[in-house]
Parts: sequence; C-alpha cells; structure tokens
Amino acid sequence: MLAALAGMAACAVAGGCAAPSRNGERSSLPETRAERTDYRETSRYDDVVAFLEAVDARSPRIHMTHFGYSHEGRPLLLAIAGPVPDASPETARAAEAVRVLILGNIHGGEVCGKEASQMLLRSLAAGQHAAWLDSLVLLVAPLYNADGNERVALTNRPRQHGPVGGMGQRANAQGLDLNRDHIKLETPEARSLVRLMRDYDPHLVIDLHTTNGTRHAYMLTYAGPLNPNTHPGLAGLLNDEWLPEVARSVKEKDGWDIFEYGNVPRPGSEMPRGWYTFDHRPRFNNNYVGLRNRLAILSEAYAYATFRERVGATLRFLEEILDFAAVHGDRIREAVETADSQPVVGENLAMRAAHAASPEPVEILLGDVVEERNPYSGERMLRRTGAVRPESMIAYTTFLATETGRVPGAYLVPADLHSVRALLEDHGIAFRRLAATTRVEIEVFDIATSTADAEPFQMHQQRTLTGSWRRAERVVPAGTLVVPAGQPLGRLLFYLLEPRSDDGLVNWNVLDPFLEGAPEYPIWRFDGLPAD
Repeated sequence: MLAALAGMAACAVAGGCAAPSRNGERSSLPETRAERTDYRETSRYDDVVAFLEAVDARSPRIHMTHFGYSHEGRPLLLAIAGPVPDASPETARAAEAVRVLILGNIHGGEVCGKEASQMLLRSLAAGQHAAWLDSLVLLVAPLYNADGNERVALTNRPRQHGPVGGMGQRANAQGLDLNRDHIKLETPEARSLVRLMRDYDPHLVIDLHTTNGTRHAYMLTYAGPLNPNTHPGLAGLLNDEWLPEVARSVKEKDGWDIFEYGNVPRPGSEMPRGWYTFDHRPRFNNNYVGLRNRLAILSEAYAYATFRERVGATLRFLEEILDFAAVHGDRIREAVETADSQPVVGENLAMRAAHAASPEPVEILLGDVVEERNPYSGERMLRRTGAVRPESMIAYTTFLATETGRVPGAYLVPADLHSVRALLEDHGIAFRRLAATTRVEIEVFDIATSTADAEPFQMHQQRTLTGSWRRAERVVPAGTLVVPAGQPLGRLLFYLLEPRSDDGLVNWNVLDPFLEGAPEYPIWRFDGLPAD
C-alpha cells in the first residue's frame, strides 16, 4: 500500500471513504468522485489514491502498489486483485491465472475508463465476480496519465458530453502523447508501463479511451492489435471469437450496439467512403502489445454519449471481456505460449502497411447528435440522440503489408550505439556482446536517400530511409551486440531495427547522429548467430 499517499487526508479529499465500524471492518465501500457529483466531475489523483486505499482495506484479495512515476513525480497507481497474497510481480506470475492489465486515462481528458475501473475494483471488494478472483490476476491502473489528469479545464475535449466540471488534458506534463510513445519511450510514464509489462507479463492489456469523430450509433467501439505482424493465433482468438462474443452479449443483455472502431471520411476527402480504423503502427498501445506476443483490446466509449452512459458502457465492456477470460483461461495462456514458442527467423514480415478493404460491404450504424451547452462554460457540446441509420459500406478495419522484409538470424549493433542498446534493454529484448573480433559474411543496407519530415510530430521530424541490403564480408569487433531475432520479442525487434520500418528507431531519429552523410545503415544483419 502507498500509506504515505493516503491516510485521513486522502479520505477527506475523496469524501467517500467509509468510517470503520465498531468491529474494525469498513461498513461501506467508497463512491467515485463522478458518482458523488452526479457525474458533473471526474476523479482527481488524490481521489483515486483514497479509493484504492479503501478497496484495499476492505478486501484481502486486493493489493495497492505503484508501477513507476509520472514526469512530475506522481506514483503511477496500481491495484492487483486475484488469487495472490501480495502485489509483487513474482507472486502474480506464479499464480495459475490469466493476468489482465486494465489501463485507464492514457489521455487525461478521456476519463470514463478511470471511473469504470475503480467501480470494477469496488465490485470485487464487495464480493461480486468471485470466479474472476480465482482464475484471473487483474492489474488495474486507473490513472496512467496522472499529470495530464490534474490539468483540469472546462475547455478540454471540446464538444465531448461532460463531465461538465472539466477534465484533464490529452498530453502528459512534457506535452507528449503517451499513446504515441511505446517505441521511443521518451516519457517516464511509457518507460514505467513497459517495465510493468516486463515484470508482470500480462497476457491481456485493455486500454480504455473515449472517441469522438464520426456521428455513429455505437455506444462503444473496439479494436485488437492492428499490425499485420501480430501472431495470427492471437489475432484470430480476439477478432474471430472473443470480441464478437462480447459484442453479442452486450447487445443481448444491455441492448447496446458495439462494433469495431472506425470513422467515415469527412466530405471532400480523397478516401472512398467506408469505415476506417486508425493506424497499424506500434507507437499505439494495442499494436505494441500485439508485437510483444500478447493480447490487446482497445476500448473507445462514444464521446457524444453522456458521461454517465460512457462510464456504464465501459464497465459493461470490461465485465464481458473478463467473463470470457475467466472461462477460457487455458486457451488464452496456450495462445500466448504458442506465439512465444514460434520464432520468426526467415519469415517475411511487414515493414509498412496500408488499410485493407473488406471483401464485402458491412452494415455500419450511423447516428445523429443534438447540440447542448455546458452550463458552466457556455461552450457547445454534443449528445447522441439514439437515432440509428444503417448504411452498407466497405470496412477498412485491417491492414496488409505494402512492403516486407526477411527476418534475419540476428542483428549486429555496434557497441557505440548506446541509445539503441538502452532501448533494447528497456523493451526487454535479449542480446549478448561478442567476446572476440570475428570476420563473417553479413548483410549491409546501402542508403539511397535519407529524408526527414518538414513538420514535427511529437517533437520529432520523422525520418525515412530508402536503399537495399547486400551481402558483404566484414570484421565484427569484439563488444558488438548480437541481438537474436529468434527470441519471443522477435516481431518487436524486427520493427525496431529494420531501416525501412515505418515506426522504428530510424523513424524516431534515434540513429540520426550516425546517419548524417553515412553511405550505410550502421546496424548489420546476420543469418545465424556468430560464435565468440
């Protein structure tokens, strides 16, 4: 527990911690700030601390800890629930259970997941969902973007329907989008999150968002990993069984339509009319998790539903996902173990990709909104009407490779590329140092062009190389990093180090100091593993 963060002061801030009864047990469980304010407001950091302390105190199967720090030094809160006596990674990984990470508030203004994940923990503390606590280890991080959450303004997330008392900002305190930082790891939050993935190794990561954009009739939309390099067994389990079953169950029990994430191009767009998902690159959480050979689900509650409705829909989506996980734990663990056990050496994997069209049109439920005013700011916000306008259109919810490359046996990274070595370590990719200088036949990438975008993105001018690989005999110095691609994180390694990758270290300028005027890419490929 984070005793230094809580105590009576935190309970006073939250206003919802129940007083101990005469026998020392808590007489009731806390409410979220959203509930206490009739959904006018959303939880601040101290509210979440107090709430987690309260459910921890109530249940011996819930344990509060933290998994790192924000840019401004706030501990990143984590509650662990399940058949474990404490919050340690070793205990969680030793349990015969599916480990599920629930991540809320990666964007500080998208607050429904933060509230819903607290309510989920409260239901467990109250004795509900007992089967989950026998078969699942839940890692619940309600407030990932802790600094952005505290920058509350009534003008954040314009046109979103509440909370009318304001919400946090999208970026962290550095001004960076945490959901674009899974490759470059420039924020302490992303580094902390990837460390959590290394330490606790969740089988499934659920990332909770709020979407605006197209006026549709879905209460919530979702996506699994979108990168075409995702292991097909993981993609199939999610897209063919798990997510469709959740959608059917929500429709049957709640009457809500939920569907694959998408948007329709705006009028005047050069894109043909259709239902388009967002992006395949692993800078995004769900795609990054997929390249780690783990299952991932993106949840996007609909911004033009009321705040209360969004929280409710997110909670129900979580419940149905976890019901499936509790029943199919053996299959989930087997799918992950299979993906880890099948090396990608020699395969052709995508380095770049584009939307793929569905073979037949699908029915998309479009909707309408009405305009209302925030009673405190006077600003316009939109509310869904419940209207449903079905339209048949092509769906672009998957990706196909537009350029592929063969996965080598290993990459050879010069010892002086310290930034590359550090990122390999941070992502958990295994390597060794070559003990003795050796002469071997390798592959060298000859650079034809090297261009950087004129406009910065996330404080980077993204770089693109063109060129080709050729075979050559070279002396490989002692101390060179030998990074085998046959390891479980081989898919991620390939995306990081290939020079033509659309989201690798070249793209994020990590190698810029070594590329200026260079005729060759500084990292070599080797078919095999050089002996010392």
